[in-house]
Amino acid sequence: MSLATINIARPTTTPRISAVAPVAAPTPSPTTPVAPKIRAVPSGTEARGFVLYVGVDELKATEAGTDLGNIVEALRRLTAELVPSAETYAAVALAPQGAGGRDVDIVRLALQDPAALARQRQHEPTAEEQQGGVIVDLSRKRVVLNGETAPLTYKEFELLQFLVLREGRTIERTELISGLWGAEDEDAPNERTIDVHVRRLRAKLGGYEGIVRTVRGVGYRFDRHADVSVRHTSTPSPDVF
Repeated sequence: MSLATINIARPTTTPRISAVAPVAAPTPSPTTPVAPKIRAVPSGTEARGFVLYVGVDELKATEAGTDLGNIVEALRRLTAELVPSAETYAAVALAPQGAGGRDVDIVRLALQDPAALARQRQHEPTAEEQQGGVIVDLSRKRVVLNGETAPLTYKEFELLQFLVLREGRTIERTELISGLWGAEDEDAPNERTIDVHVRRLRAKLGGYEGIVRTVRGVGYRFDRHADVSVRHTSTPSPDVF
């Protein structure tokens, strides 16, 4: 089973009002109503209904002078007026008191919306992440330290990734500049500024700063320790080396 999206066509222009002498109004001609367009219905299937996720908690409903029961009954009455033969079923989503997040997201998760569940699984820490250590996740562009995502900027992650993809090699500062900024980039840093970028990266790696090693007089190198793992992307990296 799957869900379909319903688009209802709406007028795109606004009538213009002109200052002219009153004339007899023409007899309105009947217009053909525009039927809603249903997308994402695979061949061989038919739409049998829809789900409308409503994100509103009891406090918001009370502040608006109503409650969840009244909202449900109003929607049921509207459905019965539009399609008397339609059947309705209401389910209230419950969450622990104080749970964060948007109301509509909580509702979708509680009612097992497939898209919401998939997005939640992407952000849940894996057993490997909960065990501690360093995970350089190239597929998700993030670094996990002892189960927590490190607050790296885009450029800081790109710097670390550049070194990780060249594990075992010492990378000179000039190669870092040309590889990450390009020779013609007006904003490209000089070699001294590269050192500043590396110091900031190390500071955010905390106790694992040693994975970015300085090779005195040459440049930098990625050192994989026993508690460091690298997750590569499923497709080859465009960062050719």
